[in-house]
Amino acid sequence: MAATSSPSTAAAAMWAFAAATCVKLLLVPTYRSTDFDVHRYWLALTHTLPARQWYTDASSQWTLDYPPFFAYFSRLLSLPAPFVDASLVAIPVPASPPSSAYILYLRFTVAFSDLLLLLASVLLLARDARRRQRPFLALLLVLWSPALLIVDHIHFQYNGFLMGLLLLSLHFLEQGKDLAGGVVFAALLCSKHLFLVAAPVYFVYLFRHYCCGRGLARGLGRLVLMGAGVVAVFAMAFTPFVYYGQMQQLLSRLFPFGRGLFHAYWAPNFWVFYIVLDKILAFLLRRLGFSIEIPEASFTRGLVGDSSPFAVLPKVTPITTFLLVILAMTPCLVKAFANPQPKHIIRWVAYACSCGFMFGWHVHEKASLHFTIPLALIAMDSLDDIRHYFLLSIGMFLPQFNLAQCLHGSNCNIVIVVSFTSFDAMSTTLAKCCLLASPQCEALESSEQLLHVFV
Repeated sequence: MAATSSPSTAAAAMWAFAAATCVKLLLVPTYRSTDFDVHRYWLALTHTLPARQWYTDASSQWTLDYPPFFAYFSRLLSLPAPFVDASLVAIPVPASPPSSAYILYLRFTVAFSDLLLLLASVLLLARDARRRQRPFLALLLVLWSPALLIVDHIHFQYNGFLMGLLLLSLHFLEQGKDLAGGVVFAALLCSKHLFLVAAPVYFVYLFRHYCCGRGLARGLGRLVLMGAGVVAVFAMAFTPFVYYGQMQQLLSRLFPFGRGLFHAYWAPNFWVFYIVLDKILAFLLRRLGFSIEIPEASFTRGLVGDSSPFAVLPKVTPITTFLLVILAMTPCLVKAFANPQPKHIIRWVAYACSCGFMFGWHVHEKASLHFTIPLALIAMDSLDDIRHYFLLSIGMFLPQFNLAQCLHGSNCNIVIVVSFTSFDAMSTTLAKCCLLASPQCEALESSEQLLHVFV
């Protein structure tokens, strides 16, 4: 296959992105979560106040708790905002309801930032680690992901932009450009620290693939070069706040371990079974005459507070979840160390993110995007990949419906049903062509044929 996308594939990718953007515009009048207010406040915060006050301002409950690169990103998005509606960057937030232009601007910033997701997806689509072009259907599975539509374009977040950074890093790693991949991943960590769960895989893979097996002097030089690149990225992000003497405050914002084990919208992970087992044991023991104290604190805290009370089972602490995540990740780390192959890096990173999802502390249900989106791009590589993708994408999509609280009379329900139906049709076609015979998969690689199928 060609090393880059053909004109027809590039045009089809732009068509698919444009169609997805139209769907996103239909979601503009739908339900807005508190994250809408959070990101609107961060726009005003970064636009109105100097950087030395970003992590100390407490005039709102929506304090800035993302790393500095995301704060810079919010600052960039805020620059045109006063020309649309001056109240977008006003502090304190006006009590009056937001105008249509106000809402449209914020929704548009999310759709616009998805261009990075498109770029990274097309790069990964154009050429995999074996220099083969991936089927166009893989791109549709990313751009038309119902979970991403619900989380970003109804609930309101910028996961598409962040996933674009992750996929761009994975693209560089697949092509053997390890230094660029490591630097982009460092930029991702400085934008959203929750991707730290993939850092062990990155460290082991880059150490073995980029630094080892090239002689002591050259390997040490590469290690220093990689370290210098990563340190430079972190220095650009955090140096101003080190200068202001705010690192302790900043880190306490990024890692508020006083929050509960569960997020308000529970992620379907191991700890759900743990708490259910605790409730069952408490019920049975009380019925048997044992005195079991019912804890009063909550398992879920949107803000910092007492966390993780259990009646019978041992209390779960952040260090416990950290150790379980590392333990679950160990097989992947061993494989990455023993045989660091670029063709496996997407699977390894997705696996690491799934370990964090299953055993992490205060996991958001939307963190499932961190592994389902990368797996979508390799779903057609093998039968095992499609099986894994099917089970995870469908299973992880259902909890996202909790976020889709729709306004009466809005287009939200219709769009979600249409989106999920389209996604299901693409997934079904994918499964059939992969399960029947590989030549039939190759027959659907043409972007024109795929567009004919789904339009």
